[in-house]
Amino acid sequence: MGASLSNLAEGGGGGNGGSTIGPGLGDIPESCVACVFMYLTPPEICNLARLNHAFRGAASSDAVWESKLPHNYQDLLQFYSSSPLDDVDDGNTYQNSSKKDIYARLSRSIFFDDGNKEVWLDRVSGGVCMAISAKGMSITGIEDRRYWNWIPTEESRFNVVAFLQQIWWFEVDGVVKFPFPAGIYTLLFRLHIGKFSKRLGRRVSNFDQTHGWDIRPVRFELSTSDGQQASCECCLDESERDDMNTNLKRGCWIDYKVGEFIVTDSEPTTEVRFSMKQIDCTHSKGGLCVDAVYIIPSDLRERRRRQILK
Repeated sequence: MGASLSNLAEGGGGGNGGSTIGPGLGDIPESCVACVFMYLTPPEICNLARLNHAFRGAASSDAVWESKLPHNYQDLLQFYSSSPLDDVDDGNTYQNSSKKDIYARLSRSIFFDDGNKEVWLDRVSGGVCMAISAKGMSITGIEDRRYWNWIPTEESRFNVVAFLQQIWWFEVDGVVKFPFPAGIYTLLFRLHIGKFSKRLGRRVSNFDQTHGWDIRPVRFELSTSDGQQASCECCLDESERDDMNTNLKRGCWIDYKVGEFIVTDSEPTTEVRFSMKQIDCTHSKGGLCVDAVYIIPSDLRERRRRQILK
C-alpha cells in the first residue's frame, strides 16, 4: 500500500519493461488542489502540503487561508499590534503578510487590557476564543487579604488565580467589549473547589477552608449590549450528597456554563457582561479558586466534549 501511494504521489513516468504509470496526485493542477483545501481543516492542509509540489503550493495560497480566517481578522490584528506582551511596534507589520502567516499568528495568544484578557483562533476551526483573567474582573473584597489571596500557578493561562479564604458577600463581575465574528458563543467560569499546591512533585488539594458552597447555589448571569440574557444556578460543592460516588467537583478545575449568546455581525462591537454571586449573608463561604472566564464558539465546546467522551 505504501508503494502504491508513493507511485500515486509521483505521477506518470516510465517503468521497467516499458510499463507506464498513470496520472497521479502530482498531475492535479494546483488550483484544483486549492479548491479541495477549502473544505479541509488547517491541520489537514498542513499534513497534505508535504505530499508534493502542487499540494505545497496550494497549501500556501492566500485564497485557501483567507477562507479559514474570520471575516474581521483585520480587527484582531489591531489587538495584536497593541498587545503589551508583543515586541511589535508597527501595527501594519502583519497587514502585508501572507494569509497563512496571519492565521498562524492569530492562532497564538494575543494579550490586551494590561495582559488581563487573551484572544486567539482555534487552530482547527478558526473560531475566535477569549479568556478573561480574575485580575480583569471586579471581585468584592479582593483588596483585603483576610478574604482573598493571589496564588501563582502554572495551571492558569495567566499564571495566577484568586483564592477565596472566607467571605459572606461573594460577588464577581466582569465586562468585555470585543468585535466577535458572527456566531454562537458559550460563556464559562473556570473554578476550583479547594486550595491546590505541589508537594514532593505531586499535586495535592486542601479543603480545610472549603465551606458554604453546599448551602445555597451560586447564581451565574450574562447579558449583552443587544439585550440577550442568560442565567443559571448551581451548588459548587455537593460532597455531602455525592459521597457514595465520590465528588468529582472537588480537587479539579470545572468549567461552569453560564449560557450562550448570538452575534449576528461584528459591527457594532458586542459588549458582554457576566457575573457570579452568592450574597446570602446568613452564612460564610470559602475555599474557592477563581481562574478565568472563557468565551468560546459553542460548536467548539461540543467538539471538545465529544473528544473527552471518546
